[in-house]
Amino acid sequence: VQLVESGGGEVQAGGSLKLSCAASGYTSNAFGYCMAWFRQAPGTEREAVASIAVKGTTRYADSVKGQFTISKVNAKNTLGLQMDSLKPEDTAVYYCAAVPASYGELRWNRYDYDFWGQGTQVTVSS
Repeated sequence: VQLVESGGGEVQAGGSLKLSCAASGYTSNAFGYCMAWFRQAPGTEREAVASIAVKGTTRYADSVKGQFTISKVNAKNTLGLQMDSLKPEDTAVYYCAAVPASYGELRWNRYDYDFWGQGTQVTVSS
């Protein structure tokens, strides 16, 4: 599975960005993929931002609830992350991740994910 992120950039505080992740190379099996967005700022550990199960159930980090929205278009194998009201503390490299999972399964720990994109930089200036 290959994951390629896009949509990062620099924005002023209060602005919005939408990240996209294009997935390819899925194997054909009875399960789908749980997918997620992670981020990593300099000197910090990679942290989960949002995840989405095969059936569409979502989970968000407390720090981004009501601010970020994760979505996916199965037919296009595309994962999205709409980020609104951005703050300087949202500055990080954002990564897309995927792991084979059952229908309702949500994964949150970064060590649970098998596939990763290369990351896209998001910089929020004050």
